[in-house]
Amino acid sequence: MRVLIVEDEITLNRTLVEGLQEFGYQADSCESYKDAEYYIGIRNYDMLLTDWMLPDGDGIDLVSIVKQKAPRTACVILSAKDDKESEIKALKAGADDYIKKPFDFDVLLARIEVRLRFGGTNILKIEDLLINPDEEKISYKGIDIELKGKPFEVLTHLAVNSDQIVSKEQLLDAIWDEPELVTPNVIEVAINQIRQKMDKPLNISTIETVRRRGYRFCYPKKV
Repeated sequence: MRVLIVEDEITLNRTLVEGLQEFGYQADSCESYKDAEYYIGIRNYDMLLTDWMLPDGDGIDLVSIVKQKAPRTACVILSAKDDKESEIKALKAGADDYIKKPFDFDVLLARIEVRLRFGGTNILKIEDLLINPDEEKISYKGIDIELKGKPFEVLTHLAVNSDQIVSKEQLLDAIWDEPELVTPNVIEVAINQIRQKMDKPLNISTIETVRRRGYRFCYPKKV
């Protein structure tokens, strides 16, 4: 996993680099907005770990640049701002997490691991099922599954949010570019394709319908 660290406080920058490298991460680091832009332009990262206030720019703006290039890259803001409004602003701007300074490194490491669990290449491994959103590929016990387009995106979204019931409206907003121009029955069509092309042939169940509420990822439930 490769992480870009953007922190103008030299001692903290060095501590983060050395600490992450000790745990097996590849860490690039810089101390300015301009240098961060350069790194983002030439390299792909699994995570951006950036200070909010940089000497020549705003870390939140870096989040926007990263998300435009690679939407699944996890972005974490480090900030001395401890007010609720700042945290909300950062999250609404696209940050995946907001960590207040000073922080304990072990806690930071744990939160990085959580964010990277579905970040980076975004490969999801659930028992014998492997979902690779970046390459739009699914395999089960080494067997490739032919599921593409919206059904694939629906399955992936539900798998990422496996602890939640997701409504049709939420699926439309998350996956369709113009959800207001399509009807909710497109979700039913996508779910049906998942069940016909994947669940039925493999004798597994991946999606369960929760009456009047939506859908939930339920694998490895057997059928």
